Amino acid sequence: MNNKKTSFILLLFTLMISNIYAQDKNFHIYLCLGQSNMEGNAKIEKQDSIGVSDRFKVLQAVDCSSVDRVSGNWYTAVPPLARCNTGLTPADYFGRTMVAHLPSKIKVGVVNVAVGGCKIELFDKDTYTTYTATAPQWMKGMISQYGGNPYGRLLELAKAAQKQGVIKGILLHQGESNTGDSLWTQKVKLVYDHLLKDLNLKANSIPLIAGELVNADQGGICASMNKIIAKLPQVIPNSYVVSSSGCTSAADKLHFNAAGYRELGRRYAAKVLALSGETLKTK
Repeated sequence: MNNKKTSFILLLFTLMISNIYAQDKNFHIYLCLGQSNMEGNAKIEKQDSIGVSDRFKVLQAVDCSSVDRVSGNWYTAVPPLARCNTGLTPADYFGRTMVAHLPSKIKVGVVNVAVGGCKIELFDKDTYTTYTATAPQWMKGMISQYGGNPYGRLLELAKAAQKQGVIKGILLHQGESNTGDSLWTQKVKLVYDHLLKDLNLKANSIPLIAGELVNADQGGICASMNKIIAKLPQVIPNSYVVSSSGCTSAADKLHFNAAGYRELGRRYAAKVLALSGETLKTK
């Protein structure tokens, strides 16, 4: 009798501990990576910093005293969502749109690690040191904020996020610095495969959503790269491309302006929602 009672108590204790540390299946997490358009180049406007739902969270990737944030902690996703001095990013309106169209029990979290000007090679865990060694000094300064290893920081944060929620997808916006590189899709696949393996996720188990660069209809100076980006689903089966057509650009024709980022972010969300059978509400 005593043995049965002891076993019951141990089982009850185990269940209690498991419940405390169990993943919240209703906390959906998306990993964001890329270069300057993912870290955010446009000035954050007043409308972007108000009305952010507390169901939309960001896992801080760097210490940022100016907004009283510490790396590794979750915060309501008021921009900036990358580093301290970055601007509006597609991740902003991706998350806002997601929580607006998902059941109220669902929370959405983003982890944003991006480096302006970088090639996709910076996120290759086997070659990033070689790439960093030849990077310009201004880029090295950004890389250093991620401990000298952006992929490593993304992985570290993703593993921490996995303990609290479920990773549902990867958002990529990168390619300007790889314009014309016919091997870009293979390089992205390498990063994607490494990331899933390192997170103990099954191959091709979560979607990769890639956004087009500033479109030709906006005079995008890297718009030719969109033809290469379009081939990504041929290389990664569970990957999808978001059109940038009509997303307005900044004067440099390289970055989106604030309105362009908002629209592109909504399109990322629309794609993810469509994959789960959800549709955006009509206005």
